[in-house]
Amino acid sequence: MADRDDWAELRERRLAEPGAAEAYDAARLAYELGKTVREMREQRGWTQARLAEIAGMAQPAIARFEAGGTVPTIPVLERLAHALDAELVVRLDPHLRQPTA
Repeated sequence: MADRDDWAELRERRLAEPGAAEAYDAARLAYELGKTVREMREQRGWTQARLAEIAGMAQPAIARFEAGGTVPTIPVLERLAHALDAELVVRLDPHLRQPTA
């Protein structure tokens, strides 16, 4: 159990470092985008090579993207959306804040 406490403490210290929270959010977003593309590709029964061919990309780029190892540009997302016959929707949602008394 001490290892878990040590990890939680280390994580909190690292997230308190300048820029760490933003980097964590970027990594989370990259992972979620990659997961979505992988799921859509697998629903079609396509390999990464097939998606890469249709999107005009290299298979290793698809693999990195699906693993969340790269933060994609809007043009890359558009190519993937087009290849997957999907609509790319980009939006900004305001944070829901608790009313202050």
